[in-house]
Amino acid sequence: MPPETLAMTPAGLIERLPPVWRQATIRLGTAWLALILAFWPDWAAMADQWWNSSTYNHIVLVPAIVGWLIWQRLAQLRELEPAGWIGGLVPLALALLGWVLGTFAGFNLLRQAAAVAMLPSVALLMLGPRTFSAMLFPMAYMAFLVPFGDELVPPLQTITATLTIALVNLSGVPAVVDGVFIDTPAGLFEVAEACSGVKFLIAMIALGTLVANVGFRSWHRRAAFMALCVVVPILANGVRAWGTIYAAQYVGIEKAAGIDHLIYGWIFFALVIAAVLGLSWKFFDRGIDDPMIDGAAIQADPRFAGFESAAPGWQVLLLAPALLVGAGIGWSAMAERQRAPLPSQVFLPEVPGWTRADYVPAAPWEPRAGGADHRLLGSYSNAKGQRVDVFYALYAAQTEGKEAGGFGEGALRPNSGWSWTSEGPDVAQAKSERLLHNGATPRLALTWYRSGDLLTGSNIRLKLANIGDRLLLRARPTALLIVSSEASGGNDPAAALGSFRAAVGEIGPWMDRFGEGR
Repeated sequence: MPPETLAMTPAGLIERLPPVWRQATIRLGTAWLALILAFWPDWAAMADQWWNSSTYNHIVLVPAIVGWLIWQRLAQLRELEPAGWIGGLVPLALALLGWVLGTFAGFNLLRQAAAVAMLPSVALLMLGPRTFSAMLFPMAYMAFLVPFGDELVPPLQTITATLTIALVNLSGVPAVVDGVFIDTPAGLFEVAEACSGVKFLIAMIALGTLVANVGFRSWHRRAAFMALCVVVPILANGVRAWGTIYAAQYVGIEKAAGIDHLIYGWIFFALVIAAVLGLSWKFFDRGIDDPMIDGAAIQADPRFAGFESAAPGWQVLLLAPALLVGAGIGWSAMAERQRAPLPSQVFLPEVPGWTRADYVPAAPWEPRAGGADHRLLGSYSNAKGQRVDVFYALYAAQTEGKEAGGFGEGALRPNSGWSWTSEGPDVAQAKSERLLHNGATPRLALTWYRSGDLLTGSNIRLKLANIGDRLLLRARPTALLIVSSEASGGNDPAAALGSFRAAVGEIGPWMDRFGEGR
């Protein structure tokens, strides 16, 4: 291997570093590797999403981008001398606390974000504030390793549907919108999750953040560019959806969908990216040869002097985070073993004026409660012919894969033919949502969570309660109740659910009765 080629290998690059940087790089790399191994389930889950979810395929480029960003700062970094800073244990401890809380709540996004946050935290610990400040943007860009964005899907569906129906009406096509469904002469269109535009928006934000740092110095220009990177993809997705519906009026739904996936899915958004960059190019205020950081200013900044007066030894820099990590993992393991006692069997309680009925929905519907220790699904009817369906699930603990409010859990089971259309009427302490089966059969569903004295329809409030229990190593069961009604055979879902709730009385005590026997 030629000498110049050898110098570009990782080993060759390390050999070219000054001795103090060589030692710091080896220690930091060792610490990062240890953290990734210690929290391997979280990193493996993230890697699976990067590779297998089209929403997050762009993340496979982020590690290379972080490395490139550091490379761009290498000349200035060589002029600085890394020195450990014991204060770096504070952000590391906070990241560990976030991981513990995410574990307690079954909140994978928080767990994964915390696992990623540990890497720059350890970099601050081992390199010190002065050197870390020179690497601040590459370290912050690691945030894009976290696969986030699924939470944006429902509001983006609503925004896309609103934009689309406006454009459809402006183009002279008669259409009616109902939540995320748009009815036109060519057929019924659904602004599904895949059509929300979340994939393009997330990738555009990641690209925009990179370009804002590399191309601009002015914070005002950076802010304006980032606003463009958020607004344009959302508007463009509305135009894409309108184009599909408009084309379908003339060529049919199947051909329009094929055009959408090929032309709009790739060519259209590539043109949008090119347009955003082309529009912004002339406003770039960082020269192509300008350094990414001012190494001399960082070196001369007196504010860092106080942090460097008493740098800890390398043994402390390695041992202290190891102890913190061990404490966090140990605490999580103890909480994981907490399980509340449950009844051996649960039953659907009696309801005055209502009787148990055969469960025969016009469209098959069964909520999802993965990992629940007990599940019940049944129907009630009354003398007026009103019908409601009741689903109940009981958990001894909220752990990984066993979260009552986890993604894909509850009334809307993924890939079941059911779609979310809109929020339902307000009901105290409940989550109310309207569902539709294959564009034909509506259903109104009310969801409650119960933990201790808490009764809520908020997944966030449930998670906070579960976190409190696990922080205190307190075992309490969690219950999920979904009362729903289908609009079929003249049944009015809202009226049926109102009559049923009036007969049941207080929902919390009624949920507690499921384990008390018949």
